[in-house]
Amino acid sequence: MHHVDLDNSGLAELPPEIGDVDEVQVLTAWRNHLTSLPDWLWRFTELQFLNLGENQIREISGDISRLVNLHTLDLGHNALTSLPDLLGDLPNLTRYLYLSNNRLSAVPASLGRLAGLAYLNISDNRITSLPDSFGSLAALRELRLYNNQLTAVPESFGRLTQLRELHLRDNRITHLPTELGGLDNLRILDLRKNALSQLPSSFARLTRLAYLDLRANRFARVPEFLAQLPRLEKLDLRWNNLKSPPTWVEDLEKRGCTVLF
Repeated sequence: MHHVDLDNSGLAELPPEIGDVDEVQVLTAWRNHLTSLPDWLWRFTELQFLNLGENQIREISGDISRLVNLHTLDLGHNALTSLPDLLGDLPNLTRYLYLSNNRLSAVPASLGRLAGLAYLNISDNRITSLPDSFGSLAALRELRLYNNQLTAVPESFGRLTQLRELHLRDNRITHLPTELGGLDNLRILDLRKNALSQLPSSFARLTRLAYLDLRANRFARVPEFLAQLPRLEKLDLRWNNLKSPPTWVEDLEKRGCTVLF
């Protein structure tokens, strides 16, 4: 196996001699000055780990679909305005897809074909909506979508039954679908800094939820069923329109739950 490490090397382009190396399985060129990628990169069909984070890359070729053994891909902190549809044709991309801190206003529906993917981060972009196909990300355990421009969450998210963490803070979400109550493995739900004024009654079924952050929304009241969530360890209600703590907060605190008001 060849491991090519070019991290933090001041590179404006990938050295062409790297293209002559056989059987590269790990290539990391994090924190350089790359703006584009050479065609020979897509010939590395044995590649399993590719880190191109913290560059200035503007475009990714659809030929990335040739990297059929890739399990980890980091394209975060670049200048991408779009993603190729063929990004969804990576059958072994199962561990990690990091797209944070780009200039994306949309993501292709084809990403829903990454049925084995465990971690997806598309935070700190300009995304206004998400495709229903995301509900097909059946293996997803952690989804980070914070600091975008989302106003809603697809009903199909209710099918992400392996999800343990859902991070939606710093968006413009006004309501949540009832289907999210089906996320029975969810431990962490971060909804701070949105425009929510109520929660679906189906949230009473989130029996494994340990952390719920509702800071900086528009709640004038919070539903009493939250007091019945058996594993809740922390509930943050600060900076809403609540005039006083709900009467049932004491019940939560007696069980050892930290409630911030």
